[in-house]
Amino acid sequence: MNVMLPLKARVHNGRLVLDEPTDLPEGEVVELVPVESGGAEHDDFDDEERRALYAALDEGIAAARSGDHVDAEGFVQELLARK
Repeated sequence: MNVMLPLKARVHNGRLVLDEPTDLPEGEVVELVPVESGGAEHDDFDDEERRALYAALDEGIAAARSGDHVDAEGFVQELLARK
């Protein structure tokens, strides 16, 4: 599965202009969701919850990079077999 990272764009002369290049295919449709002014995240997390989320994500990424992970499909199959 290919994970698509969020893209940032600015409005210039009434058009949305990407701040970075993308390798999306020509004609690809993307959904743009405005964020609150000031760059605030578009979610219901407070600062402490967001810090905890990012810490958990960083921990998971570090574990995956070190090989400390399991195949998701195999894990799901194992769970389903326990029924």
